[in-house]
Amino acid sequence: MDISGTSASAVSGALEIKSAQMAKSRIEQDGQAALQLLEAADVPKPTSSNGLGSVIDTYA
Repeated sequence: MDISGTSASAVSGALEIKSAQMAKSRIEQDGQAALQLLEAADVPKPTSSNGLGSVIDTYA
């Protein structure tokens, strides 16, 4: 069996494409998981009745 440079290059290119597809799929899955965590988080509603935190002193 003789492997020429062209076929080895084609295999390498195919592997690079598959790797990129798998990486993209993983990133999309991670993003979906992060969105689900954010949506499931119990975030308390802000209460601004007492005015605390409405003025921030920025001088050091």
